[in-house]
Amino acid sequence: MRRATSFVALTAAALIAMPALAKLPAPSDEAKAKAAAAAAKTAWSDKVAGYQLCQAMDRVAESYRKSAKAAGKEAPAAVDTPACTDPGPFVAAVPAPPLEAAGAHSPPGTATAPPSGKATAAELQGQPKK
Repeated sequence: MRRATSFVALTAAALIAMPALAKLPAPSDEAKAKAAAAAAKTAWSDKVAGYQLCQAMDRVAESYRKSAKAAGKEAPAAVDTPACTDPGPFVAAVPAPPLEAAGAHSPPGTATAPPSGKATAAELQGQPKK
């Protein structure tokens, strides 16, 4: 009986874990772009939170010094710390245009003459024709 119960439990665990081993398809370009935008927004939010925390710590330290001075106690000197830097408003990254739109395979300018002519390589270099 005990052996049958452990076999059933082991089989159930294997059947439950089997879908977890399945490989997911690669994300589409749109999904990758959304993930990158979400990561950028999260990074900016972290910077804003750090800025707000820095400001709050400065206010608390200043309040502590004022209250200690009002009570007649000597407050410790302020420690030099880097200034709080405001990350500014969130600016979404502009995605790069696809290679076709970027002109990656296009020639640099409009051709004004055919690519080949009757002149030989020597003549093009200014040497007499042999």
